Amino acid sequence: MSEKEKQDISAAHYEEAEPNVLEEGKPKWKANNQLDDAARILAEAGHHEFDAADKKRVLRKIDLYVCIPMCIMYLCQQLDKSSMGYAAVFDLQTATHLHGTQYSWLTSVVYLAQFFTQPLSAYALIAFPVKWWILFNFAAWSITTICTAAATNFIGLLMARLFLGIFEATILPSFIFITQMWYTRREHAYRTTAYQFANSMAAIIGPLVTYGVGHASTAHIRAYQAIFITIGLISLAFVPVVYFLLPSSPTTAPFLNSGNDRLIALERIRENQTGTKSSKWKWNQCREAFCDPKTYMWGLMYFLMSAPTGGLGSFGALIIKGLGFSSFTAILMQMPTGVLGMVCMVFWTWVVNKIKLRWPVVTFSLVFPIIGAALLTQYTSANIPQMMFGYYVIFVATVPQIMYSWANINASGSTKRVVTTAIMFCCMCCGNIIGPQVYLAREAPHYHTGLYFAMGCWALHSIVGALMAVYLKALNRKQEARRVALGLPAKLKDISIMDMDEADAYRAELFQQLREAGGIDSDALYANSFEDMTDFENPMFIYVL
Repeated sequence: MSEKEKQDISAAHYEEAEPNVLEEGKPKWKANNQLDDAARILAEAGHHEFDAADKKRVLRKIDLYVCIPMCIMYLCQQLDKSSMGYAAVFDLQTATHLHGTQYSWLTSVVYLAQFFTQPLSAYALIAFPVKWWILFNFAAWSITTICTAAATNFIGLLMARLFLGIFEATILPSFIFITQMWYTRREHAYRTTAYQFANSMAAIIGPLVTYGVGHASTAHIRAYQAIFITIGLISLAFVPVVYFLLPSSPTTAPFLNSGNDRLIALERIRENQTGTKSSKWKWNQCREAFCDPKTYMWGLMYFLMSAPTGGLGSFGALIIKGLGFSSFTAILMQMPTGVLGMVCMVFWTWVVNKIKLRWPVVTFSLVFPIIGAALLTQYTSANIPQMMFGYYVIFVATVPQIMYSWANINASGSTKRVVTTAIMFCCMCCGNIIGPQVYLAREAPHYHTGLYFAMGCWALHSIVGALMAVYLKALNRKQEARRVALGLPAKLKDISIMDMDEADAYRAELFQQLREAGGIDSDALYANSFEDMTDFENPMFIYVL
């Protein structure tokens, strides 16, 4: 198709939709200067309807080619990032002559590098095919982990961890972006849980690998060096698997070439009102992200979430070892944290989709880590059962997977989404930088300062989560007023967070009401879905509490 033909389609689409969906005095072309890639494909194909069986069949294919590669990469990324904590249990600090806060900085520098790499990552997600950007970084961080074995002093370890942070910086923003491109907003929670589930699997696989490698090490290769080499090689071995499976977007995915699969994949996510991916960086969306109060509220919650976990990720195994356990036993006793994480993730995700609300789950689940940390501060090494119980209770919350899902379904517009995610991830990096620094070496093995700091962060996080719900509710009232002004229904339920059968029933009921009301075209409800509009621009966008 020639460029002129594409422009003609774009112009025709604007002219058809404009009377139904735009506020007076604000023509659509001022909000968006380029149709989303998906809108072009749908415009060329014309109107189609697909049954539930076809949608479920395509969803299974999407899970195979999209969700499974994300799970593999997140598992490998967590193994690589955690390798320093595993190595520390096998006397890394003694072998490399670390002292003072140097070990803490080996964790903090990873997130310091990620912080400064976020602008590049945000731009790359728009400018480059997502698949190739992720694959490059996946291979690079795997090789970096292997090379860490060559470091024999603080400077060498610091440089290796610096590059690890640079290459791992894109992984979570990329996954949030990919999830928005492929899944309905209801499905976000389950798929985010899936790759977070893989993250928890690392807490089981990592200790087992470390336990075996620790026993197999020789005089020529120290245990900590063998850990880095083995974990890095495991990660590198999965790069070809991800290359074969992962597509860049629904508009180009090879596995959607048969029949109407590509159209089905795009129609499935129409009701998200977030589109898929525009290939152009839009400065108006970038400015909107920086002016949106939600951006900074999410950022604060990400900081408060990551600061405690950043410290515990580095010092958790050392706390356990400080209770009098050997290196091998301390490593194995980390495994229940992975099991707890997986069980609780499934449970909390089920609760989220049952009540169709995020904020109560976030607020309530944070009670458990506060209780766990409080127990760790009140008992000593003489009370091993109480200390172990408190340590494991901390991992009942599993707030991250809920936060990732909650934040990414409440922003729209390709550029705005990646900028918002980049800002949130920068805040998360700040938390992970600061978190290990409050675990003071002189307080080993109890680290009370770090635990009190964590309790404060979790308490404040629950308060900000409740305030976010209040703000999102106010935004939904504003959206209702905008729809009334356009002659559209004010009260709409969010179909994208319903299961398939419930969504079909509500959609039929809604369209019947529109026909009876007269003068309202049901197509107007989704006319903006693939136009890469932001949530502020699109009056049909519904915020999820």
